[in-house]
Amino acid sequence: MRHRLALRRAVLVTLLVAASAAAAWKFGQVRLLYPRLAYLTGWILLGLMLLLTLYNSRKKLPFLPLLSSRLWLQAHAYVGLFTAVVFLLHLNGRAPSGWFEGVLAWLFVSVTASGIFGWWISRVLPKRMTTAGGEVLFERIPIVRRDLRLQAEALALKAIPEARATTLADFYTREVSAFFAEPQGFWSSLAGSRRRLTALLGSLAETKRYLTAAEISSADRLAELIRQKDAVDFQRSAQLVLKGWLFVHIPLTYGLLIFSLVHVMLVHAFAGGAR
Repeated sequence: MRHRLALRRAVLVTLLVAASAAAAWKFGQVRLLYPRLAYLTGWILLGLMLLLTLYNSRKKLPFLPLLSSRLWLQAHAYVGLFTAVVFLLHLNGRAPSGWFEGVLAWLFVSVTASGIFGWWISRVLPKRMTTAGGEVLFERIPIVRRDLRLQAEALALKAIPEARATTLADFYTREVSAFFAEPQGFWSSLAGSRRRLTALLGSLAETKRYLTAAEISSADRLAELIRQKDAVDFQRSAQLVLKGWLFVHIPLTYGLLIFSLVHVMLVHAFAGGAR
C-alpha cells in the first residue's frame, strides 16, 4: 500500500512539474506574438480558482459518488500548486500596481500559503494523533478531561482510608490537581513537549518511596491517568489547528474570488479586455 501511494505521489509530482514547465515554455514562446496574452492567462487563472473551490463543495456532499475525498484532496493540492505557476505567468514579471492589484496579489499569496500550511498539517498531525492514543472527537474532549479528573480525584481519596495516610492525596492536591483542572499550554502541547509530563511522573516516582503498598497501586493508576490527560491535551491543540486553519483559508479564498471577479470586470470595462 505504501509503495502504491509513493508511486502515485511520484507520478502526480512528475505531472505537475511537466505541466508547469510546458506552460512556462509555451508562454515564453507566444507572449511576444500575442501582447494581450495576459487576458488568456487571467481567464485560465480564474477558472482554476473556481475549480479549486469545488473541493469545499465536495466535502459538503460526501454521499455523492464523486471519487474519494483523498483523491479530491490530492487533486486540490496539485492543482493549487499549478495555479501558483499560472499566477506567476500572469504577472509576467510585473509587480502589482495600485492598491487594488496589491490586495488581489496579497490575497492570492495568502490563500496559497495557507493552503500549503493546511496540506502540511493534514499530513503531520493526524499521524501524531494516532500515536497519541487515537483521535478523540473534539466535542467530547471536555467530557473526557472531566472523567479523567474525577478518576484521579477518586484515586487520591480512596487511598486515605485504605492506607490510613494522606501522602498520595497531598501529592495530588499539591502537584496534580491543577494539571487535571485545565488544558495545558496550547503551544507546548502542540509541539509535543514532554517537560510537564516528565516532571509530574518524576515527582510521583519520588513520592512512591513514601507510599504504602495500598497506595502504590493507586499511584500507578494515577500515573496512567496523567499520561492520558497529556494525550488529550495534545488532541485538543492538534484539532484546534486542524479546524482553525479553515477559518483562515476559506474566507481568504472567497475574498480572492470576489476581488478576482471585480478585477475581471474592471479590466474588460476600462482596459479593452473584451476587444
